Amino acid sequence: MGKLANFDLGESTRYYEPVADMIAERLPVSLFYGGMTFFISYFISLPLGYYKALKHGSVFDSSSSVLIFIGFALPGYVVGVLLITLFSYHLEWFPMGGFVGDAYYDATSFWERAKDVMWHAVLPLICYLIGDFATLTMTMKNNLMENLSADYIRTAIAKGLPFRSAVRKHALRNSLIPIASHFGNSLLFFMTGAFLIEVIFNINGIGLLGYESIMERDYPVVMGIVAINALLLLAGNIISDICVALIDPRVKFGS
Repeated sequence: MGKLANFDLGESTRYYEPVADMIAERLPVSLFYGGMTFFISYFISLPLGYYKALKHGSVFDSSSSVLIFIGFALPGYVVGVLLITLFSYHLEWFPMGGFVGDAYYDATSFWERAKDVMWHAVLPLICYLIGDFATLTMTMKNNLMENLSADYIRTAIAKGLPFRSAVRKHALRNSLIPIASHFGNSLLFFMTGAFLIEVIFNINGIGLLGYESIMERDYPVVMGIVAINALLLLAGNIISDICVALIDPRVKFGS
């Protein structure tokens, strides 16, 4: 425990390198995919769930729900195999895997390197997003529909408040409370992402490091990743509580 407090995670029994250095080396890759997954899923899912709730029963709502449930039912690594087979092997639109290609090292400008990174990231990001995207969208829609049918919304509309204003000022804020309570758990995506997705796409991140460590029985690396995930989960729970306190109108901060 003393070593853990000093971030001394031991030494790999396979490569004889400090575990902390091995994790730090692959951390930027996992942070990139974790950050992209986090921001894209929240900035698309929440507005989409909001719009689906307002248009409940419409053609758009029904058709998008079918696509969302299909995506939710398919594991990310299965989607990854299908995407690689179709778009990488047959059509050759995207690379087979990796975080960057040879063009990244040959590039002389930042934009050329960024283009190469994003070109390699398209297919993996689809796999990362597909499960989280469906869950967040349907959670947002169901929470908003539940609040729209509540008595306080009907009372506000009966007193003359426009429907759109009632949704934005009251129903929307209350609908975000359950989502905010799980907000901090998304921190785990910044570290590990999905093991099998990184394996399929050969992304040299912490997920692939964890998978290789498990297969090679490199227990110090496995325990180091688990310890960091545990700390992130604790920090995520604190962040979730703060987000709920900021969103929930029932929570009042004392002077």
